[in-house]
This record gives sequence, structure tokens and C-alpha cells, in this order.
Amino acid sequence: MLSLFRAGFLAVVMLVSSGQALFAADAVRVFAAASLKETLEKVSADWKAETGAEVKLSFAASSALARQIEQGAPADLFVSADLDWMDYLDKAGRIDAQSRVNLLGNRLVLIAASQSQAKLAIAPGMDLAGALSGGRLAMGAVQSVPAGIYGKAALEKLGLWPGVKDQIAQAENVRAALLLVSRQEAPLGIVYETDAKVDPGVKILDRFPAGSHPPIIYPAALTAGPHSQGAAAFLAYLQGKKAGAVFSAAGFTLLNEAQ
Repeated sequence: MLSLFRAGFLAVVMLVSSGQALFAADAVRVFAAASLKETLEKVSADWKAETGAEVKLSFAASSALARQIEQGAPADLFVSADLDWMDYLDKAGRIDAQSRVNLLGNRLVLIAASQSQAKLAIAPGMDLAGALSGGRLAMGAVQSVPAGIYGKAALEKLGLWPGVKDQIAQAENVRAALLLVSRQEAPLGIVYETDAKVDPGVKILDRFPAGSHPPIIYPAALTAGPHSQGAAAFLAYLQGKKAGAVFSAAGFTLLNEAQ
């Protein structure tokens, strides 16, 4: 049986095919992890082309967005870069738990500026501190930003954290960490693979082993309370094949694709 969201999406398709513009005056408000910026902008543009509906996107660290939603910020849909911040809102009664899905996966990589001559293979005991040459390792804030939390976990698992913990440049979100490396303000950084792909100013040195950190999962859910008219249908659209093709092209893995 089709879920409520898939059924809602099919209803959208049927109405669009009959030439009706949907929800045009009722924008869907989406709060999403910074690493989703380009892909969600593309998916939202496709959605508007099909339905006539606007999607208002707000990007930041998942931690910052979750706290804003907790405090009553007007969001219809939240897409987090990790499970913990979605769990945080669930416990606070701020999401519709029945709507929650694990939408996407990602990978963690070590990056340098595109002009860098650095060559590093990630492994236990690697000389990461030496490779920094007195510079900083850029990453999201390790206590709150998902990419920073994943990164610290990986460094700890590989036995590298003690050697670099005093050389971390903690950024407010993963895109800020990416920018530090792209601008050559930090010689190395830890970001998602999808982030590295959108910035020609950086290159990937190596990918962290999947077992070195918890799985990178992006859950999505409607927030609790009243929503814009198209919110449930847009969540279903994010799980569909058209959106899935955009996410896949960007390097995300699909965890909940509608058939």
C-alpha cells in the first residue's frame, strides 16, 4: 500500500498533468543541512517547474536548524545530516514521527586545496599532524556539527585524534570548513564527499573507511503542527526517482527511494 506521502505525490502528478498549478501561494519551508545546498536547490526548482509551488530553503548546520525549530521557527520540513539532531527534535515533540524517513547517505573525505602537493592515504598511525605543517585541520564543530562529529569519531578510531586535537579549526558548518581549505586558510580539512565535489578549489586526498565512523545518514521529517499545503507531497517527491537522480549525481546514496 502506498504511504501517505507517496499517495500525496501521485496526487500532485495527476493534478499537474491536468494543467493545474499547485500550492502556488503556499510555499513549503524547508530547513536543511548545509551540505544539501546545491542538490536541494535543483530539486526545488524541478518541483516548482512541475507544480508551480515555491520551496523556501534555509541551510545551516543541522544543530543550529534543530534548535531554531525547537524554538518555534516556521519550518514545514527538516532534513538533518545525522540521526542525533532529528532524534533531538523527536524527543522534544517537534517533528511528525510518522513522516520520518532516512533519505540519503554520504561519505567522509580528507581534502586539501586543489594546488596542494599533499598526498595522504588514510590509515591508523598516518602522520596527519606532520602533514598539517603547523597549520589547522578544518572541520565542523566537533561537539555539534554532524560532519565534525563524524570526523572526530573517525580520527579517534584511527588513533589520530590525540596528535591533531590542538590543531583543529572548528567551523560553524561543513561548508565553512570547506571554504577554509578552498581559500587555503587551512591546509587540510574533513568534509563530506559531496561537498568536495562542488568546490573546484579543493581536491580529495582520500576517503575515510566506512567503519571508522557511524554511518552518515540524512533523515527527513515533517515538523509538528500545521504545514503548508504541499509539505507532505514535497517530502514524497524527495523520495522519488527524479529527485533521486539529482541526489545520486551529486554523490549521495539513496536510502528511501520511491518505486
